[in-house]
Amino acid sequence: MNTKGLVERLAALDTCAVSDAQDSLGVSGTVTGLVRRSTNSTIAGRVQTVKLSAGKPPGGSSSHLGTRATASAKDIDVVVVEQRSGIDAAGWGGVLATAAKAQGIRGVIIEGPTRDVDECTKIGLPVFSRSTTPRTARGRIHESAFNVDIRVGDVNVSAGDFVIADGTGVVFVPAAIATKVLDIAEQIAAKERLMAEDIAAGRPVTDVMDKDYETLLGTQD
Repeated sequence: MNTKGLVERLAALDTCAVSDAQDSLGVSGTVTGLVRRSTNSTIAGRVQTVKLSAGKPPGGSSSHLGTRATASAKDIDVVVVEQRSGIDAAGWGGVLATAAKAQGIRGVIIEGPTRDVDECTKIGLPVFSRSTTPRTARGRIHESAFNVDIRVGDVNVSAGDFVIADGTGVVFVPAAIATKVLDIAEQIAAKERLMAEDIAAGRPVTDVMDKDYETLLGTQD
């Protein structure tokens, strides 16, 4: 299946089903503590990465952080920013958000602070971040690379991986196993729907959960 098809399948799920699927494979991709700061939307897409570092850019580069990834992103992409400099400065802001929305980018995830949250909400761009701050990046941090390997929480993330983020958290899916993860996640979601239907039909929750829940994932090869 092509990348767009994988993104559409991922968007039909939630983070819990995807996290459970990766658990069944012994794969770690779940990140907790990244909070949805704007809109009420779930985002799912292919990852474009940005890595930020402390200080001013060497050689006086005029490329503002995030602009290269934003300009090159497609409408199936999510921009994921690593801002682990230890400096309280935003890794994303309102002008970038406006550009991302115009580019059709599905959302932004920042391992670190973001700002202009109200503006992002107004323009309808979902942003997830570790924290918020009004403090500008200018003169404090710079973009050291984009579309390189980064780290979000304790998960290694590469450009071209997939990500889903909702009110519960954020889950990254390695590109190499995306189809397998989605196959399992869809099976889990279907089983959970049947369990919910059983409960709605009057079957005792003790019977449903005791019998079905612990064996929900099954055994994966």
